[in-house]
Amino acid sequence: MAYFEWADDMVIDGGPIDEDHRLLVDLVNELHSATSRGAGQVVVASILRRTIDSTREHLAREEHIMAQHGFPDLEAHKQGHDSFMESLYALERQLQAGGITVAAQLSRVLRDWLSLHIRRNDKELRRFQHRRARGR
Repeated sequence: MAYFEWADDMVIDGGPIDEDHRLLVDLVNELHSATSRGAGQVVVASILRRTIDSTREHLAREEHIMAQHGFPDLEAHKQGHDSFMESLYALERQLQAGGITVAAQLSRVLRDWLSLHIRRNDKELRRFQHRRARGR
């Protein structure tokens, strides 16, 4: 069984945002699988780099979509994104300094981000888009 399962309540747009989120789910599961086999330290640098790169691209895409649609809480949402990116960069610095718990920390950070941010903050975008589609 996967460490983190994609669930219907995580769907935001049925398109590029969800595809990006699913990639993060795949990365956290890949890391967890490797860690479960005792290979977390072997793969963590690669997975962390891919997570940083894909997350940076995703957040830029998501913020662009929000701006295009006039999402009213974009700045507050962006602050959450910036904070998340900083936590990834902090893990990268810790790994470069020889930290041995980065794999476990990255798993936890990704799981929490996926679970909380998508289900709470990103759902606001979905609700906003639905209201706009209904003309409210």
